[in-house]
Amino acid sequence: MNKLSVPKIALALSAGSLLAALVYILTGHIQGAGPWLIGFFIMLAIGFRGYPLLKGFSYTVTIFAAVTTAMYYPGYFLTWNGFKLASLITPLIQVIMFGMGTSMGLKDFAGVIKTPRGVFIGVVSHFIIMPLIGYTLAKLSGLPPEIAAGIILIGCSPNGMASNVISYLAKANLALSITITAVSTMLAPFVTPFLMQWLAGAFIKINATNMMWDIIKMVIIPIGAGILFNRLLRGKAKWLHDAMPLVSMSGIAFIIVIITAAGRNSLLDIGLILIVFVLIHNLSGYTLGYWTGRLFKMDERDCRTMAIEVGMQNGGLASGLAKEMGKMATVGLAPAIFGPLMNITGSILASWWHRRPPKDGRPPNGNYIPS
Repeated sequence: MNKLSVPKIALALSAGSLLAALVYILTGHIQGAGPWLIGFFIMLAIGFRGYPLLKGFSYTVTIFAAVTTAMYYPGYFLTWNGFKLASLITPLIQVIMFGMGTSMGLKDFAGVIKTPRGVFIGVVSHFIIMPLIGYTLAKLSGLPPEIAAGIILIGCSPNGMASNVISYLAKANLALSITITAVSTMLAPFVTPFLMQWLAGAFIKINATNMMWDIIKMVIIPIGAGILFNRLLRGKAKWLHDAMPLVSMSGIAFIIVIITAAGRNSLLDIGLILIVFVLIHNLSGYTLGYWTGRLFKMDERDCRTMAIEVGMQNGGLASGLAKEMGKMATVGLAPAIFGPLMNITGSILASWWHRRPPKDGRPPNGNYIPS
């Protein structure tokens, strides 16, 4: 069978599944549409794998399939033989952060010395723009306090590793992107609890000390262990380096599914409204991040980096913090939506910029190669 025929068949099957789902929905049998919608997203993800321009969206579409499954069959993702699956969220985040650490080294912090101005602007802008936008949207949203607080939480979180991949694809300054991500992550135990207490305190009760410890145990300790592991083995565990991206993507998907299942009823009531506010949050971050770079007279490549680093957050950490607060089904909803959504918008933005290389004459990404 021709290799390209598999994606084409998958796309045809996805179209048929979508048509069947629409028939069920339009005839009032919404529950019956579930298997067809799930099949639609699965087949679409397989089909996208055969086309270079669409391949990057395959993972996000798979997330949609998983989320749809959780919405239709939430019971499978809440408990398993009496074991609460939510208990796996913190260990999964620790594994993901350990994987992040194994791909890091002192070179990722050397950028602070090489380009202190760019790193300072990037980190400060990130922790000012997104929290304030989140607070403003939460106040305007009219959503229940705990759900609105989730918008602030995602805004107060540090950058995620996804921003580094998007920066690479967008022909931005990858070296600067990696350094901003590393620095903002290390500052998170101190900055995120302070911002949450200041901005989200009017919505829900925030224990800054507990949140600080939660971030340390979920982020700092695993990343430190990963860096040490990487330094001791010095490239001898290539299998781990190759496996961690898949482990991380699977872990994030599972976390999103658990939170979706737990917050299903709330999502059915306010899901569309929350998606709109989360999308505004994400796009505002890109826009204000880019123009902040322009304000400080940074070149085009650095402005792109600023846009991506400000607009993309560590949704996994935010979800973990919501779980540790005991508010996974409410505060955790905005982070669960933000993650897949930012991957879509980030990929679109990267594709747009990839076809329009900056004309500043500098090499696109220094000596860094994304993991």
